[in-house]
Amino acid sequence: MSSARNAERGLREMMVGLIGRKVGMTQVFDAGGFLTPVTVIRVEDNVVVEKRESERNGYNAVVLGSVDMRKNRIRKPYAGQFQEGITPKKVMVEMRDFEKECSVGDILNVEVMQDIEYVDVVGVSKGKGFQGVVKRHGFRGGHATHGSKFHRENGSTGQSSFPSNVMRGTRMPGRMGGDRCTVQNLRVVRVDAENKVLLIRGAVPGAINATIVVKKARKKQ
Repeated sequence: MSSARNAERGLREMMVGLIGRKVGMTQVFDAGGFLTPVTVIRVEDNVVVEKRESERNGYNAVVLGSVDMRKNRIRKPYAGQFQEGITPKKVMVEMRDFEKECSVGDILNVEVMQDIEYVDVVGVSKGKGFQGVVKRHGFRGGHATHGSKFHRENGSTGQSSFPSNVMRGTRMPGRMGGDRCTVQNLRVVRVDAENKVLLIRGAVPGAINATIVVKKARKKQ
């Protein structure tokens, strides 16, 4: 019974995804005239660089590559992982339990996402440098008046008696942004195969021209 359940779970978690580049945001109108804010993601051709199989590697996956490297940037150890005829790629991502049948050297484009309604987007959030607690954690702060001596500070962080130290996990100022994060369950508004772009409702992590990974949503089909 458990083996059948695990097999069913494995089929349910099959995924498909692509490497893309965040172009920016715009807005489109649907058939009913409603305006929808969307993020434009340009998906250049993704090349299947390598296939990993359970018999040899212990799991099934494909390695996708995108963005050709300049010849003067290619080093022999790095180029050795690419089969003959495949130009070394700058960005490579491993996709486990890939849904589409493909072979090494195959080219995948935005049409792969044609029948997918919801996606998860993985990217690196914008770096904001060192920030205080008001911006980093949403603290309210004190009164913005002349008499106040507490404006945007975080206030007391320790205790006057035992254990008289700062507790682990206390929210304090620090580096903000620049972290790998995932935004889940974003709706695919349009797949434009001619212009190689994907329109996704809402915002995705990363700055303009940032590299992101678009995957079929795991929690919402």
